[in-house]
Order: sequence, then C-alpha cells, then structure tokens
Amino acid sequence: MRRALATVAAAALATFTAAAQGPDRTHAPEPGSPPALKLPVIQKRQLSNGLPVWLVELHEVPVVQVNLVVLSGSGDDPAGKFGVANLTAAMLLEGAGSRSALELADAVDFLGADLVANSGSDVSAVRLHVPVARLADALPIMSDVALKPTFPAEELQRQRADRLTNVIQARDDPETIGQLAFARVLYGTTHRYGTAQLGAAQTIQSFTVDDVRAFYTSVYRPDNAAFLVVGDVTAERILPLLETNFGSWRPQGTAPRHAVLPSPAAPTARHVYIIDKPGAAQSQIRIGAVAVPRSTPDFFPIQVMNTVLGGSFSSRLNLNLREKNGYTYGATSLFDMRSAAGPFIAAAGVQTDKTADALKEFFNELTAITRPIPADELARAKHYVSLRFPSGFETTGDISTRLEQALVYHLPDDYFSTYVQKIEAVTMADAQRVATKYIQPARLQVVIAGDRAAIEPGIRALNLGPITIMKVDDVFGPAVTP
Repeated sequence: MRRALATVAAAALATFTAAAQGPDRTHAPEPGSPPALKLPVIQKRQLSNGLPVWLVELHEVPVVQVNLVVLSGSGDDPAGKFGVANLTAAMLLEGAGSRSALELADAVDFLGADLVANSGSDVSAVRLHVPVARLADALPIMSDVALKPTFPAEELQRQRADRLTNVIQARDDPETIGQLAFARVLYGTTHRYGTAQLGAAQTIQSFTVDDVRAFYTSVYRPDNAAFLVVGDVTAERILPLLETNFGSWRPQGTAPRHAVLPSPAAPTARHVYIIDKPGAAQSQIRIGAVAVPRSTPDFFPIQVMNTVLGGSFSSRLNLNLREKNGYTYGATSLFDMRSAAGPFIAAAGVQTDKTADALKEFFNELTAITRPIPADELARAKHYVSLRFPSGFETTGDISTRLEQALVYHLPDDYFSTYVQKIEAVTMADAQRVATKYIQPARLQVVIAGDRAAIEPGIRALNLGPITIMKVDDVFGPAVTP
C-alpha cells in the first residue's frame, strides 16, 4: 500500500491530465454513423441523510465498484495551502477508526478488495472494488476511512517526506520540469492550476495535521458528496448496506463554497521560455494556451479537431514528428478540460539536436489545423473517436469513472447514449471554427526544458518571439530537504 501511495504522489506532480467528456453541440448525424451506445439505466436514489446514490446494475461478473465522490478537489485548495486536498485524500488510508495504516491494508487484502483514496482537480474520492460476496464486510472499512480518519502525526510526517523526495526527483526530470513550467507560464504562481496537485515543496513542508483536518472537515460531508455503485448488486441490496454504514453521516457547519478560479488574461503575442537543464538527453517541448472549461459548448468539435491534430497515433503531429522526421517517440496534443478553463497543450520529447527543427514542424501543423480539414481525414477522425468510445465502458471501474464525469460536470442523462451521434455530426466548418478560435499560433506560449547551450542558438534563429531563460528553481522554488 505504501508503494502505491508513493506512486500516486509522484503521479500527482504532473499538473495536466487527459481530457474527458463534457457538454455538447448537436447536429444531425451523418448517414452510416456507428450505432448509438446502449447503456444500462442509471438508477438514482438517496440515503436518509440526503446523500445521492447512482446505481448501474451489471450482473455478468460477481464484483462491485463503490465510489464515494466528494465534489471538491485541488481546485478548492485554499490560497497558501496548495496541495492540501491531495494530501488529505492520501491521509485517509493512513489510519481510520481503530485501525492503523497497516491494519487497514491487511483488512482490505483479506477481503480480496481494493480500496484507494485520491484527489484530482475537481473531485476527491474513496473507491472500493470488491467481490460482491464480501461487500457487507468491506463497507464498514470504507466507512471508517471516509468518515473516521485519524490523521496520525507520524504518518503525516512520512507523507511529507515522501512528497518532498518526489519533488527532488522531479527537479532532475526534464519532462516534469517542462510540464510544471508550462503550468507556471500559463497560470502564474498564485492560480491553482499553476502549481502541481501535490503542491510546492515549501508548502508541503509546512503542512500540519490541523491543515489536513480543517480541509477534511470543510469538504468531506454528505451535502458535498454522492455514491456511485456499479456491479452485481440491486438497489434492494446495496441501499440498506449504505444506509447502515453512511446514513448517520451528518454535515457540520456551513456548506463549502467552491473556489471560482479566474481565467488568466490571454497573451497578445507568442513567447518562448527555456528552462536550462544541462546535459538533458532530450528537449521537452510544451506549446499551448489557456483554452476551455469542461462546460464548453464546443466539446464535440474540439474532440474531432484535436484527434486530427494530435489526439491519435495517426494524428498530424505524430505522423510528422515521429514517422516522417524521427525527432521523437511520440507527439501529442490535448485539451485538458476542468471546472475552470484548462490548457490546450501540444507536446513532445525530442532529440536535443532536433529541437529547432521540431519546433518548426510543430508550428507548421498548428497553423495548418486552422484550415479546412479534408473530408476523408475528418471522417477518419470521427470514426476513430466513435469506435473507441465503447471501450470506456468495459469494466465496473470504467463505468464508475464515466459516472463521475456525469456527476461532477452535470452532464445530461442522455449524454453517453448520444455521444457517438454528436461526434459523427461534427462538420468541417465546426472543426475549422474551433481550431481558429482556440489555436492561434501567434499567441501560443512555448516552453522547452533542455540543455540551453545546445538548443538556444537554433531556437533564436526561428524568431518565434522573445525568449526568457529560466532555472529549475524558477519552476519549483528553492530546493528543500525531506
């Protein structure tokens, strides 16, 4: 369990995550479109304390996924406490009820179950996967973790040390340096999206049990949460079990206010930032801008357009930089959509001696995507997205993840069943409109983490814009000792 938590903490240093589904624009579907996805009915109930329960019955395999979703994440971190949501979620499994961290792990393992707690930008969650025959034994453990965490001081100290060690390791990783520098450039140090979900080293070092407990008390409450249940159970069985273990949960104090994160002012010109990492074997390139929130009405055209640009192996960016030129193992692009406006990112790790050449090709493709996409290429992209979509509903965990998206982002009840038709209905004009609106090459910010001495002359020769040289300390802050 401890190794798993350390892995989660390390992963949290990556500020941006893959985009997922969001609201829609609708056109009539094209003839010959893939059929609509038929999904089980979502049964919506609630416990006596008002805690919502969404249930999807799947009886093929005798397992069940139970997610307690708290509608607050790192986006709700208080100013000066960036990283507390992530730390609080991790601390839930470090002791709860009468059990220590090791005793919790042993109890869960004995049942053949998995129990995890983590936090993202917009949500925190405790997630249980268990054989249905052991469900009644596992839910009391889950209840202790969610409702009765003890937050032992010694475990907090260990968590702090682990996280600081991860930050120290990240300072030597050009990929992580590039990711975090890109976030800092786009959002600044005072915006929550400008700092890794884990937080900065100085903040991590300062966290106390009181900080964790205060955040927990403010957001872990039944009027800020919901249950998602997927698997081999019925409402008649699961609701009494949830009522027994969670029905007495009552909110304390006033309901939490969700942070309203502003969208930074859009740059009026392109700017290049080089983070010097002497001896780096590759240059990590990040190009982009603040783009759209999850609530954008342009979600479906963006998905199709970005699939053409960099959202698939056969995308233009990957075919150019990897297959044609051999500069990289892979080039991608994505729109990272959250409650507030997340970034558009085009990215690759490229050979150091090909950094300038790669940047030139990036901008060739970023300019070309704003022109009309040929009909056959557009059709391939739409079918690619449509035919991959059902694979996101193969397991209880997959479906519960989709339900979380629907819950957190207030998606309509028919969202998933009409997804394919809406993708297939995207037109050439739709794709060009969103490309022109959200990808403006002359205003994109360029971040390169690599060996300055080797890459700066070639970058300057491209005349992309003013160049700022940064150090690793400018990205992470001063180095600290665990």
